[in-house]
Amino acid sequence: MKLNERSLAFYATCDAPADNAGFLYKKGGRHAAYHRRWFVLRGNMLFYFEDAASREPVGVIILEGCTVELVEAAEEFAFAVRFAGARARAYVLAAESQAAMEGWVKALSRASFDYLRLVVRELEQQLAAVRAGGGPVPPRRPRALPPKENGCAVWSAETPAGPGPAPTGANPAPGAAPAGAAPSPRPGLEPPPLPPRRRASAPNGPVDSASFAQLHEWYGQEVRALRSQWLRSQAQP
Repeated sequence: MKLNERSLAFYATCDAPADNAGFLYKKGGRHAAYHRRWFVLRGNMLFYFEDAASREPVGVIILEGCTVELVEAAEEFAFAVRFAGARARAYVLAAESQAAMEGWVKALSRASFDYLRLVVRELEQQLAAVRAGGGPVPPRRPRALPPKENGCAVWSAETPAGPGPAPTGANPAPGAAPAGAAPSPRPGLEPPPLPPRRRASAPNGPVDSASFAQLHEWYGQEVRALRSQWLRSQAQP
């Protein structure tokens, strides 16, 4: 595949927001030494620079057909971007913290067109169910993604299940929540409001006549409004 170097350099340093950016330690191809580089993720391209002020990338990694997994390495918080094939090169990278490593692994795992194709297919199925008059469809993660995304680790966004109901006849402790109630959040931290349920009609027209972009914008406005309301409530004493 031929790449236009000037177009790549412009895309790597354009003013559009990047999908992820930060310093990573990159292991050399022939040597075991790690070099600190500034990485910028845009779409399915991972650019790396000498430093954050550089205007031209040193190189780029095309993330199609890759897997991202944790590895054992001399550097802490290391992970690898691997490609299929006996002679394919594996890029070993290391973050500066556990949180940064998890963020990079998730961002890189979602950067390919294969992932976007699965997401779009899932959204189309949900939209078809709404148009057919079915109930709200809970969001699902594509089944083919977890092994590719998580590699050797699992990060779950699901809320842990609360304790089971108290035995019959047991007296609850003073201040305890009633049996069967959801566990209360930590003191001083209110949970964000639940996202709005899917409706039979959109704010500006019926769902059947709306495009996917219109639906995305309409429901996105509701989510942003609820998030702003929650942030204001947290700011109040």
